[in-house]
Amino acid sequence: MSRESTIARAQSGIADGSFAAALARRVAIPSASRVAELRPELGRYLDEEMIPLFSRLGFTTRLLEHPLAPGPCLLAERIESEAFETVLQYGHGDVVAGLDGWSAGLAPFTLTERDGRWYGRGTADNKGQHSVNLAALEAVLAERGRLGFNLKYLIEMGEESGSLGLREICAEHAEALAADVLIASDGPRLALDRPTLFLGARGGVSFYIEIVARDQFQHSGNWGGILSNPGVELAHAITALIGRTGQIAIPELTPGAIPANVRAALSRLAIAPVAGDPEIEPWWGEPGLTTEEKVFGWSSFEVMEMECGNLAQPLYAIPPRARARLQLRFPVGVDVDAVVPAVRRTLTDAGFDRVVVHEPHDAVFLATRLDPDHPWARRIARSLERTAEAPPAILPNLGGSLPNDIFARDLGLPTIWVPHSYPGCLQHAPDEHLPISLAHEALGLMAGLYFDLGSAGPDPDSSSTHANRNA
Repeated sequence: MSRESTIARAQSGIADGSFAAALARRVAIPSASRVAELRPELGRYLDEEMIPLFSRLGFTTRLLEHPLAPGPCLLAERIESEAFETVLQYGHGDVVAGLDGWSAGLAPFTLTERDGRWYGRGTADNKGQHSVNLAALEAVLAERGRLGFNLKYLIEMGEESGSLGLREICAEHAEALAADVLIASDGPRLALDRPTLFLGARGGVSFYIEIVARDQFQHSGNWGGILSNPGVELAHAITALIGRTGQIAIPELTPGAIPANVRAALSRLAIAPVAGDPEIEPWWGEPGLTTEEKVFGWSSFEVMEMECGNLAQPLYAIPPRARARLQLRFPVGVDVDAVVPAVRRTLTDAGFDRVVVHEPHDAVFLATRLDPDHPWARRIARSLERTAEAPPAILPNLGGSLPNDIFARDLGLPTIWVPHSYPGCLQHAPDEHLPISLAHEALGLMAGLYFDLGSAGPDPDSSSTHANRNA
């Protein structure tokens, strides 16, 4: 039994086909949490895939439920000793809708191997990622017979629905979820070939703005030029919020400044698109910031969808209403409660008092960021570097949004995310995929990490403390 043999065992699942077989079963369960008729599949994913696996690995399991949540959460626990450190892990088994438009020969709920990639809904987000972690755990147990640390694994079935109910579940079961650290896998690496840690996530809030001018469409020949057009009004209103090159016009929606240690960490990184990725447009966004600072250290304010009239069936009539959905992603330093009031005030001051700004319509994610110098961050980074033989990229926070604030703020945990995907994975689009080479590397990284956590591998710095918190 050695670290090297454990890594080799974990990675052998690629060559012998066992990893692909497990992933294929999981992808085949259409657990799309936003599709009402597929809600029963959320429980089936836990009953048929997760609970039997955890039970075989010596975990106890129980379902945690809340009326707000579209499906149950699964808590699996393996407590080996009260003297050991306790790790909480997180993943989600729900996916976005399958969608039309997949390439010929590909289908959302069938795992297909092509050109060194596994295609299928959930391969990147998040079934493939927690499948990597579970296979690595299985390898450690097979080699060593024990983990050498306590592990609690939370599998959510509503992340793609905004993690509704997760905060309440974690509050109700806070004692059962107590741990020393959260280690989770979701989101993309900085680049396909760059193992990555991120220590938090930007917050996210979405809301609608709209103008309702009248009840009915009116013929443009009879009424054009004498009736207001809400589409024109709304387009101008948006320019009061966002400049023509994407600059945010409302100070309350930005952090105001990027902390020096965050800026220093980002200066060592580079976003490098690969074939198939869109080309970065450096003229877009906040002037004076690097590409990396725009994504990981600043806010982005986007128009996600707009509605005005009916493009599919033109009526040649002035539309009665126009609506847009806006989304703000923001780092630490933005007060999310101030966002909607600031947008309302800005529009009113600019003379757009007919625009109605609705309250957020979906779950709100708060921004989190663990200090890059935190002992747990250094410890896990050393383990990954030992396996990869190169230092991982360390992001102060992800550019996207995750329910990390529930773990960081509500449960009070240092949070470390080790993603097993990459920016071009098409995770919310047709042709979602996981590169097989990335899965192979990730299995080695996680097997090495688990081995180190339970042995005399990289230890926390003397400044860290061990909570010994086990339910």
